Amino acid sequence: MATSTSTEALSTAYHSLRNAFSSSDYEKCLSLLPQLKLALLHNNALLPSPTTPLPTLLAARDILELAALTSIHVSDGAAFARYFAQLAPFYEDARLGRSEMRNRVVGLQLLLLLSQNSIAEFHTLLETLEMEGAQNGGRPEDDVYVRYPVMLERWLMEGSYDKVWEATRGGKVPSEEYALFSTVLVGTIRNEIASCSERAYTSIPISNAKNLLFLESEGAVIEFARERGWLVKDSRIWFPSEEGDKEVLNSESIIENTLGYARELETIV
Repeated sequence: MATSTSTEALSTAYHSLRNAFSSSDYEKCLSLLPQLKLALLHNNALLPSPTTPLPTLLAARDILELAALTSIHVSDGAAFARYFAQLAPFYEDARLGRSEMRNRVVGLQLLLLLSQNSIAEFHTLLETLEMEGAQNGGRPEDDVYVRYPVMLERWLMEGSYDKVWEATRGGKVPSEEYALFSTVLVGTIRNEIASCSERAYTSIPISNAKNLLFLESEGAVIEFARERGWLVKDSRIWFPSEEGDKEVLNSESIIENTLGYARELETIV
């Protein structure tokens, strides 16, 4: 049973967490989370309970949401997934009403699943949102946070990687947290295209590789090539020799072959 002391401790730590997150002090947020989890336990608020006061449950939901967002800022996808799982019963509890941060967090979960190539789980969560939307007279895509991963997944399935690249750049993401996950997603696509190129070609021009691999400069192409053990010579990238037929990719065929990669990647993503 919660005591006045445990309730006060929860309130104090909760406000400290809100202030730290608002100040983008994510290390401070991380340091506060252990005592907040303990305070939630003492207040019977780790899960929604009919005996727990509603204000305490609302604070618990807010704490878990801030913890999830903090996990993104410190690049801890596994922690984000754990906090999202803890939030599920709070989101399902009708007593609590709708959280202002819910779609932001749910959209990030969709983006995480997409970056992990967990397509079945992605569509399971999306179907849940669609059923909720049908009951409320709306669609998941009506929300900017949910629409972003939904459109990315659609473009990936179409092989429209140029649209994915454009959408993940700069100010086109819904929030800073989405930019962090989008970088992971683009990296996944880049490595898949690189693997396809290795299998299909002997070499490609560096200038074409910049566009093909969604890299900002030829210098970035050279760095990426060296990381993968490719040879850079005579303004071309030469792939490791393997058995089987390969082509030399010319600049004239870059568009045709990019479309070919897209079709092949549809079976991968």
